[in-house]
Amino acid sequence: MESLHVPVLLHESVNSLELAPGDIVVDGTFGGGGHSTVIAQQLGTKGTLICVDLDEAAEQRFHEKFATAQNVVFVHANFKDASYILEQAHVTTVNKVLLDLGTSVFQLLADTRGFSFNSDAPLTMTFSEHGSHTGFTANDIVNAWAEESIANIIYGYGEETKSRRIAKAIVEARKLAPITTSKQLADVIAAAVPRHGRIHPATKTFQALRIAANDELGTLTTAMEAWWDKLSPGGRLSIITFHSLEDRIVKQWMKAQTGHIITKKPIAPSLQEIKTNPRSRSAKLRTIEK
Repeated sequence: MESLHVPVLLHESVNSLELAPGDIVVDGTFGGGGHSTVIAQQLGTKGTLICVDLDEAAEQRFHEKFATAQNVVFVHANFKDASYILEQAHVTTVNKVLLDLGTSVFQLLADTRGFSFNSDAPLTMTFSEHGSHTGFTANDIVNAWAEESIANIIYGYGEETKSRRIAKAIVEARKLAPITTSKQLADVIAAAVPRHGRIHPATKTFQALRIAANDELGTLTTAMEAWWDKLSPGGRLSIITFHSLEDRIVKQWMKAQTGHIITKKPIAPSLQEIKTNPRSRSAKLRTIEK
């Protein structure tokens, strides 16, 4: 599976940090370690790299990749918890922070929590196997929330124009039996909304439920505020987003800061990258300097 993990905007994002000898760098979303590997190589032995991930499986990948590294540490945490992360790493400020907001390909391919409509896994969609800080899962939303609330989530977080039809189908289906797996949910949506083109009709609904279960948009704002506070003067924060909701939040937040926005326009993947890694097609990179 290692070969299937292709870090998005790899060189663009690492270059955006303008790494310098002695930098303390945070990779807030370790995933498969693609970005961390290049950052560690550029830092050499003079800097420190702090790798963060909420997924328990990422820690095992970290130890396999950095078994002998002296100046690379792993902290199991939500990337919004900057104070806790730095406390665990025994530092007080950092110079560079990279946040890649894409869902890990490992979570999608070895799906055990229902992230993908191509799997038949328990419907939780939480980034940690122990649940989410929200206190609820995708299963709770689908099986217990009111039809209007489900429709609002699917429309608001998935930008799905057929949200009301899908919510109605979910509520009708759960009257017969609880919807407990990703395949069951995908089948309900596919029956309610005919497929047009290559995109699966459940795509936007799955995105919306994942965002809601993990409070991804709220977490993003909290994380930006927290890391901005921990950045030393001249420090940089780079963020890779994957859909318009995230990018809009990052853009507006950066505009509101007193720092220098490095990316007047977001950096997008090259046509070559999109061709070799279709998952990158919606990615956007924005960078701000304190």
